[in-house]
Amino acid sequence: MSDKKNTIRGSYKFSDIDYDILSNIAKFELQADWTIFEEWFNYKYEIEPDALKWLKKLIETHKYNMQNYTERQLQAQFINPFLSIVNFNTDKFKSWFEYELTGIVNNCKLTGYPDFMVAPGNIKPEKPFFFFQEFKKSRTNSHPDFQVLAAMSVAIAKNNLNLMHGVYNIGRLWYFLILKKLDTGKYQYFQSDVFDSLKINDLKQIFVNLQAVKHKYCK
Repeated sequence: MSDKKNTIRGSYKFSDIDYDILSNIAKFELQADWTIFEEWFNYKYEIEPDALKWLKKLIETHKYNMQNYTERQLQAQFINPFLSIVNFNTDKFKSWFEYELTGIVNNCKLTGYPDFMVAPGNIKPEKPFFFFQEFKKSRTNSHPDFQVLAAMSVAIAKNNLNLMHGVYNIGRLWYFLILKKLDTGKYQYFQSDVFDSLKINDLKQIFVNLQAVKHKYCK
């Protein structure tokens, strides 16, 4: 007799995941609560003058053109340089772009290539700490929030944790996420208010939020 507990009941790619698929994997319930982000977003970090100058230059360079960028242009010209300035590469973890991630969540096999994750490892990422998913001007037929939540749930399973941080963007707009796994096997997720990366105060806060990830949550 087969062991139903270990039977794979579905196999999905992150890139295909929408609300219906995510709901079939497990119950992911959005919580209407921004207070959970207060500790994260109030991290004390002083942006150095050279970094602030660079952030302002980044906005000036792209503010009139970003709306016309392809996804590849958005990634290469704005997001990747920005992540390089944050610099997630340390002696304990580093940046990983489009590396395969596979895991089992609620007897469903999930696999794909997250746009970006922070994890320890030399040849391949191990035990991811943080995820980022990027998209161009609008959702179109894609769902970056559901896709990154799926990747975060895999990391929770692989790391044997109950909490994971992430972020996704649609063009200039960035949204931060916290995913909690409950004892019941269900999930709660929290989505921040929007940050506009072409406004300097918002970009500064995005920068600080990512520094908080680097110094507080990647452990």
